[in-house]
Amino acid sequence: MERKVIIKTSVAALMILVTVVVTIAAFYSIGRPATEEVAVLKMGSSGAQVRTLQKKLNNWGYNAGTVDGIYGSKTVAAVKRFQQKNGLVVDGIVGSKTAAALGMTLSSGSSNNSSYNSSDVYLLAKCIYAESRGEPYLGQVAVGAVVLNRVRSSSFPNSISGVIYQPYAFTAVADGQINLEPNNDAYSAARDAMNGWDPTNGCLYYFNPATATSSWIWSRKVKLTIGKHKFAV
Repeated sequence: MERKVIIKTSVAALMILVTVVVTIAAFYSIGRPATEEVAVLKMGSSGAQVRTLQKKLNNWGYNAGTVDGIYGSKTVAAVKRFQQKNGLVVDGIVGSKTAAALGMTLSSGSSNNSSYNSSDVYLLAKCIYAESRGEPYLGQVAVGAVVLNRVRSSSFPNSISGVIYQPYAFTAVADGQINLEPNNDAYSAARDAMNGWDPTNGCLYYFNPATATSSWIWSRKVKLTIGKHKFAV
């Protein structure tokens, strides 16, 4: 009788152990592929990592086109040329092996936006929409980048809300357009800027020459023009 009890107890313990092992294995098998899938650059990707990719490809003569942080057909073609020359699978997608050959480390996100919360994204999107709706997408990202460049500069407030609501800083705040609801492009531009994409390369100012009323802004050194806006330092 005692032997039967011992056997039943052992079987029950074994079944519990197997259940625990299977549960843990299932947890890891579900979690891992998602991470691997995110850490890939492909057609439609955008942001700072794509800009780095495009710069590398252009520097090495693979002609990825304009360094705009948008993974389009020219970037795909350049990646395929790189893969073919380096004995990689020619699929136009930058996974772990292609990234390693390029000397890149892919990540599922950027540390640049770790300190930003959903309220920051919303406010930056509102500013982008109010200040640059109707501008090319690149120009909208650039406006967001200027705000973030100011946050990082010792000459301006050290928060997104502080920069945007600094007195006389933005026309859209003065005339109330900051209260308009942002669209999807403005949200995307805000996230791209927060992820490190800066089409202005560090500019702190922008203005529309056709509507600018401040004579002081014309004293700033203009670095580039995107759409109707000039970006300056």
